[in-house]
Amino acid sequence: MMWLLLIPAAIVLFLIVICIRAAMFNPKKQAITGDSKDAKADNTVDVKEADVDFERAIKHFQEMIKIETIWNWDEDPDGKNHKSFRDMLPQLYPLIHEHCTYEQIGRSGMLFHWRGKSSENPTVYMAHYDVVPADEDKWQKPPFAAIRENGEIWGRGTLDTKGTLCAVLETAETLLAQGFVPDNDIYLSFGGDEETDATDAHAIVESLRERGIKPALVLDEGGAVVENIFPGVKRPTALIGTAEKGMVNVSFSVSGMGGHASAPPVRSPVGVLAQAVVNVETNPFKAYFCEPVLNMFDTLGRHSTFAFKLIFANLWCFKGLFALICKKSGGELNALVRTTCAFTQMQGSLARNVLPPSASVTANMRLMSPDNIDSVIDELKKKVKDDTIEITRLTGVNPSAFSNMKSEGYERVSSAIGATWPKAIISPYLMIAASDSRHYCKICDVVLRFSAMALSSDDRKRIHGNDERISESQFLEALLFYHRIMRTS
Repeated sequence: MMWLLLIPAAIVLFLIVICIRAAMFNPKKQAITGDSKDAKADNTVDVKEADVDFERAIKHFQEMIKIETIWNWDEDPDGKNHKSFRDMLPQLYPLIHEHCTYEQIGRSGMLFHWRGKSSENPTVYMAHYDVVPADEDKWQKPPFAAIRENGEIWGRGTLDTKGTLCAVLETAETLLAQGFVPDNDIYLSFGGDEETDATDAHAIVESLRERGIKPALVLDEGGAVVENIFPGVKRPTALIGTAEKGMVNVSFSVSGMGGHASAPPVRSPVGVLAQAVVNVETNPFKAYFCEPVLNMFDTLGRHSTFAFKLIFANLWCFKGLFALICKKSGGELNALVRTTCAFTQMQGSLARNVLPPSASVTANMRLMSPDNIDSVIDELKKKVKDDTIEITRLTGVNPSAFSNMKSEGYERVSSAIGATWPKAIISPYLMIAASDSRHYCKICDVVLRFSAMALSSDDRKRIHGNDERISESQFLEALLFYHRIMRTS
């Protein structure tokens, strides 16, 4: 019976251990890095020192927004609007076109090469100038009029990502006017089809690879300065994407005899697919805690409340519980720990009273490492449990590699963030969406994803949504961020 007495003692000891670990789970010191004279000066740069011509930048930004760079294969198969956008840039940025070499690569990609004192450790700054369509009837203001009103600039692409592209070009033009020469080469890489099939970024990367160019840092869109996104953390958080999930589109299809709807079979094609959808949705994929997610939990968990610290300081015993919480809650939190499957399209009969000879549903899947496209499709077949359903991969890419958080490139980005948003907690994270930057993992070990903006929850909803707009203060912060980091290139 002695062992029965040990159970309460073991429970008490367990509680003491997890409470002590939670109590000691304190924030790590977050220092502004960069030991060089230039880096230190960069940390204190302000609008006056940066010599930012803000009014000029806004006017250029408005000109970019006005061009409807939606890649529409039917209405604009040759990308005429994209060409108009590219043709406008030499007028807006004459110094960049005078001092940098320029190439159009791929269908609509742009690559500028700004030579520095050395070509050993180049930096690539990325953005894309294509935008998604806008339903004008649901906008308060025309999406391509670039209206400036009450301290805001309205328009499709202001957040995703013409604002970033404009900030990069304005910064380069300003530094060139000051006679600045970077320590290392700088490449400005802009895609024109990120929102569709992203062939431009792939072509640019292949071109750089063939030339033997291995960037020390690639910086693209991704995380941002956000609030109330992590349990128990109230301070603003600057999220740097150190990796991104993979993505694959999968078709589930089944064929039948068709026929009149008055005499349906026991199992119709639509019914078979409906059961398959239920089977997949009620059996989520296994949870994984990959390196970027664990780093995020370790960083932000230390700033959380004691109740959450109990979990994040003791994931060694609470991973299962946390994974269950994620599974029940769904959304972004769940997407951080497992492969997700979202059914987005359905096709069946063209008539209401006719059984379809075939039917299909399409799923958009975001893959969590170590899952890959092949393993996910194999797992789907096990979940569906129906050999009459054909599961076919459409398009997709595997999860990206993990970037080195201890690299000089990560420190440079962190330093510029800390100087621009000094109250923000800087943390790595896993990007659950896809970006052009994933292609650069072939030639670079430090591919980071940070949209240089403070974005509210409403702002994030407007990306690809209605009434997309950016405040002048957000745009100014982006300009200052790029001024700070570009000076350390």
